[in-house]
Amino acid sequence: MATRELTTPAASLDELREKGRLVVSLDGRGTVSDGILTCHWHHARFDLCTGGTFDQFADELRRFPVEIEADDVYVDLTPRRDPVEHQRGRLQVGLERNIPLVVAKAAIVLAEADPTGVDALRAGLDFGVRRRAEGWNRGLTTLTCFMNLAPHIAREERSAALHHGLSDVALEAAGDEPRFPLEPLPGDADPERLARWFRSFVEVRDAEGAERALVSAVRAGASPQQLADMLFAAATDHRYIEGGHTLDFVNKALEALDIAGRERAEAVLASMAAPLAFAERMEESNAWRHPVDLVALLEDAFERLPDPGPGGWEGRAELVEMILTAEAAEILEALLSALRDGASAVELASAVTFAAAMRIARFPTTNEFGDWDTAMHTFTFANAVEQGLRRSPSRELLRGVLDAAMSVHLDRFLNVPATRLPSADGQVEVDDLFPLLDEQQRVDEAAQLVASYLGAGGDPDRLIAVLGACLLREDRNFHTIQCVEAAVRQHELLDGEEARLPLIAAARYLAAHAPTVRSQRQTYDIARRLHRGERIYEDDTLPPAA
Repeated sequence: MATRELTTPAASLDELREKGRLVVSLDGRGTVSDGILTCHWHHARFDLCTGGTFDQFADELRRFPVEIEADDVYVDLTPRRDPVEHQRGRLQVGLERNIPLVVAKAAIVLAEADPTGVDALRAGLDFGVRRRAEGWNRGLTTLTCFMNLAPHIAREERSAALHHGLSDVALEAAGDEPRFPLEPLPGDADPERLARWFRSFVEVRDAEGAERALVSAVRAGASPQQLADMLFAAATDHRYIEGGHTLDFVNKALEALDIAGRERAEAVLASMAAPLAFAERMEESNAWRHPVDLVALLEDAFERLPDPGPGGWEGRAELVEMILTAEAAEILEALLSALRDGASAVELASAVTFAAAMRIARFPTTNEFGDWDTAMHTFTFANAVEQGLRRSPSRELLRGVLDAAMSVHLDRFLNVPATRLPSADGQVEVDDLFPLLDEQQRVDEAAQLVASYLGAGGDPDRLIAVLGACLLREDRNFHTIQCVEAAVRQHELLDGEEARLPLIAAARYLAAHAPTVRSQRQTYDIARRLHRGERIYEDDTLPPAA
């Protein structure tokens, strides 16, 4: 017998005998016919005896034992299943069938059990890398971006971040062919030779050969740095491939492994073979060939590339200005000179990334709307190159710094005329960003709010949390998510006045793309109300809430 606190009276035994059977509703609604209970919300159907659902967007109903005591019938409400384990299973259903409501309900429970989100990330990674034949792409990048942002987001919002990331993984895999992994080569293999083979296979767009070389290197015990070098070298053997996305995907795959654990390296990194092999190469692009052959200029610069210096270089401001204003050949010479003057690879990359952020911070709204993405691609590519060099510096990846600088150069007309950078203008409340982003194209106002808040000594961590909350309430925009995540990373790496610029850029980009319909947030909010046991409908027969 359960304790009386965990039971609720359902009927009297006399009433049950008189009527033969009773349907008891505890603050719910539904219709029973032929042993099937139909919920009037989306008409989900359930077996009345077992609680099993016939509609996978609905969860299995709990079953409640019945107890008879004297003349009363009691229903036992004692929980009989582990909610976390149950939602792990439901997450798989949501991912497999692309059901956002199921994913949201699972994300809420899993985030409560593990606020780091690592458990949910692993589930999303395992699903995403095996269920999409084309390999790593937007969905897994979105999930990793939100995992990187999670420590900066209010704890109660982290389940919303997981919902967005996991739902994007499910959406991208929906209807796609699964990926059948290749086994490594039989016997022992030399990681250095496998690295050469990997690059040669990518060169001729042989994704299967590249994948087998890569998984063989993992199984042969290649170090994390060796694996990173393999991938980054292949990603920079050609110029600015896939508009910068592919190298960013490599970086995000490595960051996902940092969180989820190296034991997933074989499956996760194998998903990068196809994106690397089939990426568009800017050697094939008119913009990189005419009227100035940037590819030829870059190849000449690579032949003269000096070894990076020890650091402590002091020419950053001058180099940033040169990248933003000079001609292509002059920019490349300035980059080579900076290395000869002692700049480290990371210092050089950081200067280029800062210049790329400046393009967004000074992007005028008179441009074509789609040009926001052009500037964003350069920024996220430059950031990925910088993060890669911080992880595993190499001469091959250093080529990516020069590629990024050329992309900043190509974007120069997106700053004509350049929007004035805002300066601090009195006290503001950071929460004013929420109503501001309820209106379209409040780009300059959002930038001004950020500048004023930080200029008045506002807490940047609080600002980042608000930017994250604003991002989470919108429908997913992959580029906006990328931009905000990269901006937060750059803010963490910079000091003083410079640290403000990436956040100004992020606020401008987010404001340009808000508001959306916010239907995805509505799905999440419904899941949260269900989880809390709240009503999800309005009942005009009930008195208004106090």
